[in-house]
Amino acid sequence: MAGRPQPQRVRPGVCFPWEDRVKELPEITGSPELIRKIWEDIDAFGNLYIWQLLLSF
Repeated sequence: MAGRPQPQRVRPGVCFPWEDRVKELPEITGSPELIRKIWEDIDAFGNLYIWQLLLSF
């Protein structure tokens, strides 16, 4: 594995971390904490869906 970049550590239950996604978004003019919470809740559903598929088949 020499010369290869190390994979990024992602918290359990997360597909796309908020910390990475917020860098791609334009400036947030509303409540950043509310947007972060909604993003993390929706992202958790994606992770749950992936796990359900893996466990079902």
